[in-house]
Amino acid sequence: MAVTAGPLGAPINRVDGLVKVTGRARYAAEHQAPGLAHGWVVSSDIAAGRIVRIDATEALALPGVLHVLTHENRPPLAEDDDSYRDEVSPPTSSPFRPLHDDRIRFSAQPIALVVAETPELARYAATLVRVDYERAPHVTDLQAHRGAAYEPKPRMPPPRPRGDADRAFAQASVQVDAQYLAPIEHHNPMELFGATVIREPDGRLTVYDKTQGVQNVQHYLCKIFGYRTGELRVLSPFVGGAFGAGLRPQYEVFLAVLAARVLNRSVRVVLTRQQMFGLTHRPATWQRVALGADADGRLEAVIHEAVAETSRFEDFNEAVVNWSGLLYRCDNARFDHKVTQLDLCTPGDMRAPGAAWGVYALECAMDELAVKLDIDPLALRLRNYADRDLNDDRPFSSKELRACYQQAAERFGWSRRDPRPRSMRQGHALIGWGMAGGVWEAMQVPASARAVLTADGKLSVSSATGDIGTGTYTVMAQIAADALGLPFEDVTFALGDSSLPAAPVQGGSFTVASVGSAVKAACERVRERLLALAGQHAGAGSPVDVLRRAGLEAVEEEASVEPSAALERYSRYAHSAVFAEVRVDEDFGTAQVTRVVSAVAAGRILNPKTARSQISGAIVGGIGMALEEESVIDQAFGRFINHNLAEYHVPVNADVHDIEVIFVDERDDVVNTLGAKGLAEIGIVGTAAAIANAVFHATGRRIRDLPIRPDRLL
Repeated sequence: MAVTAGPLGAPINRVDGLVKVTGRARYAAEHQAPGLAHGWVVSSDIAAGRIVRIDATEALALPGVLHVLTHENRPPLAEDDDSYRDEVSPPTSSPFRPLHDDRIRFSAQPIALVVAETPELARYAATLVRVDYERAPHVTDLQAHRGAAYEPKPRMPPPRPRGDADRAFAQASVQVDAQYLAPIEHHNPMELFGATVIREPDGRLTVYDKTQGVQNVQHYLCKIFGYRTGELRVLSPFVGGAFGAGLRPQYEVFLAVLAARVLNRSVRVVLTRQQMFGLTHRPATWQRVALGADADGRLEAVIHEAVAETSRFEDFNEAVVNWSGLLYRCDNARFDHKVTQLDLCTPGDMRAPGAAWGVYALECAMDELAVKLDIDPLALRLRNYADRDLNDDRPFSSKELRACYQQAAERFGWSRRDPRPRSMRQGHALIGWGMAGGVWEAMQVPASARAVLTADGKLSVSSATGDIGTGTYTVMAQIAADALGLPFEDVTFALGDSSLPAAPVQGGSFTVASVGSAVKAACERVRERLLALAGQHAGAGSPVDVLRRAGLEAVEEEASVEPSAALERYSRYAHSAVFAEVRVDEDFGTAQVTRVVSAVAAGRILNPKTARSQISGAIVGGIGMALEEESVIDQAFGRFINHNLAEYHVPVNADVHDIEVIFVDERDDVVNTLGAKGLAEIGIVGTAAAIANAVFHATGRRIRDLPIRPDRLL
């Protein structure tokens, strides 16, 4: 891809890289304060029932233990559901309220907080808190209780049906009717969830929290505890990964603020890795995909059904089946998405929510159809290519998926593939090649930004967005420098502070489109001010000269941007084509991804270096989905039993081999003023399917339930 001469489009290194690798970047649980107390969470041992008695006598007898907070002694708090809802809550939910009452809703639910002078003392004292329960029957197995599924009050309703899919499927010459089961996955970011609440001398609270939305956390806390926004400030300048787990406020920040109020002092609460499994997760999802085609491979019917789990108290649902009506041309399509309530905490958004599972099932089913038809999987997709969004009957703002297919296939060497399963070998290993397509929505939501140009020629730009490792600091500075024609080195961007101009949570791959558009608009307003000043002061040249002649120390402008109504005439998506090579040991059933080529069409690429990092990291996540990640429940206890990084497997360096990312040229003058689409999610969508299809090609065995473990291949 050609690199532009200016800062926008250049592969600039991350501006926050140096402070991170030298340890100067401080995370939520690393901030200090005089007299800082430490909280340790006591978690429930059962999945359903109620607390009969909590006895903290032994814990409180230890010198240095300050308090043990429970539902019995907490101060009065907001009681209505609305106070506990946040920016991304299901709209009809009754959100979880920590320490609210004696009811146990899921295993590892927080039921007490021990606060002490040191974290070690708090941890030990927590083991002395005695809890008696009245157990109730629990349900934590999705497969065993799919019959109880129901249609949730829709946040993301499935697309409208078109034609008569069931009749068309029954009459189709070639049929695939398959079920796919995807397990619960946990986000497992490197940084544990933690919050440090600093009580300032004037009584205000400064809250450092691991979050993807500082203003979301601020509004949540203010509603519950009755603070005004000027009395409680939330900061999160650095985040050690989140992948969606930090979109909603988690209970550690609630407990830390509660303890700080009760004790009138600063408090820190950090969760353990085990307790992280009592937070949000990608929901277990059962899917049925039925495809009918004629003898030439043209789709005549698409049916996609899904049942996912949700909690007893919130109707969480995501767009799982929608993608099947979007990627391919078919006149007869039907979709259905239901949920079933389990005694688990509420699932949540995890990188590419809905699409990660939905496209996996669709693209595996397409591969199965290609095998039945004896058609090349790539040729089948091109034969059914959709030039228009049939779900909403709208044109795409841009779509270069054909180019993605072509460029990735050429780079991968797809034409050399022997289509026969088990036909390609290297010594004792079976070699498989598979491919899949990917799609993710290119969204824009309202956002604001501020730009301040000072008389020394330095530009400071700010917004209350976040940077969870995506390169936001860097790309926003590039946008600002480009808008005002300044050297990149003279621009700084501030984020992660609730007192800055309004911004949405950082998720959904919409940060550049939303906050970036606001940054561009704020800088353009500064430029307009400078031009007006230059007209008033003859002889003024550079921005510095203009400010000097006008006698000003700085020019400051703020802008708020929201998507235009004209966008609703178009469907806006990023697309990808993923090709994967696997090596399967014939004796042991171990599969290894040896090569991935992913071609991505995502509009204008603002920084090829950080963009490539985003796609590569997402592909690694897709490797985990396909081969490793699974949160296992002991159904007898309703508890996750592999709640650590020793037994919840994620890809490590030895699992990651050659990854090549291609950015396909795509011009989009509709999607936003920058012409850029999001990148964080599109890299993972389709990756697991490409790997699963490659495993079939290598072994001749179709594994529909993820992950593809050795025992499922043997």
